Amino acid sequence: MEYTTLNNGVQMPMAGIGTFLLSPDEAEASVRSALQCGYRLIDTANAYRNEKAVGRAIRSSGLPRQEIFLETKLWPSFYEQPDAVDKTLQRLGADYIDLLLIHQPAGNYLAGYRQMEKAYQEGKVRAIGLSNFSQAQIQEILDNCRVRPAVLQTEVHPYNQEKALKQFLAEQAMVIQAWYPLGHGDKALIDEPLFTQLAGKYGKSNAQIILRWQIQSGNIVIPGSKNPSHIRDNFDLFDFELTDGEMVQIAAMDQARRYYTSTPELLRRYVEMVPDVDGQK
Repeated sequence: MEYTTLNNGVQMPMAGIGTFLLSPDEAEASVRSALQCGYRLIDTANAYRNEKAVGRAIRSSGLPRQEIFLETKLWPSFYEQPDAVDKTLQRLGADYIDLLLIHQPAGNYLAGYRQMEKAYQEGKVRAIGLSNFSQAQIQEILDNCRVRPAVLQTEVHPYNQEKALKQFLAEQAMVIQAWYPLGHGDKALIDEPLFTQLAGKYGKSNAQIILRWQIQSGNIVIPGSKNPSHIRDNFDLFDFELTDGEMVQIAAMDQARRYYTSTPELLRRYVEMVPDVDGQK
């Protein structure tokens, strides 16, 4: 495993497993499999409705809690609920969260951020950050915060490298965490001839080449899977290294192409969407 040190001194693994779109049963099985393979970073969210399952998998792993980096995200409809963090902890069955993010820049996200700051100061959260925020929205948080965000979780892959945003984040001592790190499984991306060539050179898969590029670029990755073989392969990234020249070749593939686009209408819908978090298995 390789680690990055966040702006408050907390160490965070560079590779983990995401649980987006996984049912509770799938999330529990995937997290259990990931922990057995050596993963120590687990990502979930209020909106995924699998926090209880993730918590069960962590507790049943037999691993000391302090060895696992647990990350989750507050949903917009909970930003103004004063007990949102406590309820999240209850669902996870955890005494603390390693990293808590504002999931979407929707609704009263400043109120949500203040909730996270309070939880941080009370020791319920070890680090806080943002997800899906633009540079202008991040700047708004920076202009109003008492605790600086440490992480931005956003869409990053070889077709969408966010070079200008990464430069801004570096100036703010924030790190990128890539969701859709494999480009939403886009076959055209994964089967790029360059990745096929490098996969042959290193004895790896095309997906492993992309994930290794992410890590060497300083991006934390959280690919999701419910396939034990894919889970194992997505973590087999630490026994090789791409050359500087190969990193430059991949950097040239940037097309500023996203698979997810936020709109004002979509953000309004997020505020109105109330996930049935209490009804989850």
